[in-house]
Amino acid sequence: MNLELDDIQHILLTRTPAMTGRYEFLTFDRPAGGRQWLTELLDVVASAAEADATMDASKRWVTVAFTWNGLRALGVPDAALATFPDEFREGMVARAGILGDTGANAPQHWVGGLAGDDVHAIAILFARDDDEHARCVGEHDRLVARCDGVRALSHLDLNAHPPFNYAHDHFGFRDRLSQPVIKGSGETPTPGSGAALEPGEFILGYPDEDGPVVGLPEPAALSRNGSYLAYRRLQEHVGTFRAYLADHAGTAEEQELLAAKFMGRWRSGAPLVLAPTADDPELGADPMRNNDFNYKEMDPFGYACPLGSHARRLNPRDTAHYMNRRRMIRRGATYGPALPDGAPEDGVDRGIAAFIICASLVRQFEFAQNVWINDKTFHELGNEHDPICGAQDGTLDFTTPRRPIREVHKGIPAFTTLRGGGYFFLPGLGALRYLTELDTRQR
Repeated sequence: MNLELDDIQHILLTRTPAMTGRYEFLTFDRPAGGRQWLTELLDVVASAAEADATMDASKRWVTVAFTWNGLRALGVPDAALATFPDEFREGMVARAGILGDTGANAPQHWVGGLAGDDVHAIAILFARDDDEHARCVGEHDRLVARCDGVRALSHLDLNAHPPFNYAHDHFGFRDRLSQPVIKGSGETPTPGSGAALEPGEFILGYPDEDGPVVGLPEPAALSRNGSYLAYRRLQEHVGTFRAYLADHAGTAEEQELLAAKFMGRWRSGAPLVLAPTADDPELGADPMRNNDFNYKEMDPFGYACPLGSHARRLNPRDTAHYMNRRRMIRRGATYGPALPDGAPEDGVDRGIAAFIICASLVRQFEFAQNVWINDKTFHELGNEHDPICGAQDGTLDFTTPRRPIREVHKGIPAFTTLRGGGYFFLPGLGALRYLTELDTRQR
């Protein structure tokens, strides 16, 4: 099936070489102002086709998306708004209980005004370097200033975290290692990554793994080539993580192994299934090998990669039912300054701010949060959440299978805390033009 690459926003299909950027969260007090903002920004929102053709020359990549309240604030008619799925219309705040966003992760603790109903849009401004970042931010600030009724609620500045040759989080783990491939994208799956999936798993208007999709938002001009973004801003408590490793493992090598057991991979990206006792940076850096494994045959009991590790929960591979219906695309970046080696927890807000891209927030993102990340009985473990991004309150465990006696770590602290989130609709380029013309369409 041919994808309409010139109508799909680039973030859905391309991974840009951005080193920095900003997320701008906006509100529209007047529909006309919001439409003016979008009209002027539309010229710099790149399609997947354009981004691919100009990747080497481009210095910035712009994406725009809207909450359900944002679509309403732009003037989308009530009849069209009612055709969007319930979870999107309700928003992430209302779904906090389903997602496990309670305690310290609850919306009342979120920053940047993200728990309010006046979050209407996000402008994602990725830039190749700091100079381009400053230029883009300045241009966007001037755009907001001249659009009557458009206000910036908050922003989050992004930064690449060393080493710069690969994406790493603040804990030091290599990121972006296991992503699904969409049929028709031109990308070939690496060994072990699974077959390319039907476009409708991620892009509205195409068949998914079960065939033709019905019940899409209407009109088709609004939903065609669109998708949904689940935004998650996770603060990473690097000092707490380091201290836990030091307190519960002896040598530096043992601490690295425990860190890998939590993640399911070594910091280099090498999977524990293929490198169970020592890191293998060459393996971690090799895309033709670093995903070429399974769990059911190669590590069924979790002796190499614990059953409850982060990587195994978020991608159970051949041990999960209907796995092709649960895959998600992930984009994002780190924010905040790095914590120097050996430094204790300093309370500075640093972490990762990511987008989960999927065609069904319930079937893909919410299922992963509810069943894989925050289900105590995942793989019949009994009293565990995801050790990295699951809701932790000091009462849960983490089990490391070993012979002859397994090791159970009691009272896992929170290594991450949710600082904000939201559900956004990512329109296609044609849908963005549709939104700019709402006033004329309704006359």
